[in-house]
Amino acid sequence: MKEENTKNKLSGLSVEELEKEKSKIKGVAIGLGIVMVSAAVILLFLMAKSGKFGLAAIIPAMFLTLMPILIRMSQVETELKSRKNNS
Repeated sequence: MKEENTKNKLSGLSVEELEKEKSKIKGVAIGLGIVMVSAAVILLFLMAKSGKFGLAAIIPAMFLTLMPILIRMSQVETELKSRKNNS
């Protein structure tokens, strides 16, 4: 049901609005990715300095927060491709 609502919202947008949405999502993903890589590097440094290797479990878990953004970007790209194929 949630996916259906998302598709309905995307189908109501124009191609220009979809392009704008894709650009916005891509910017957010890149920005958040840079912050996460920086945090991972800092965490690795702190882990090596303190010897607390249990902190290593945080690194893969924090990249899971990117999944909803990437899924949304995929949905927008799919909608754009379907529109371009139908035109």
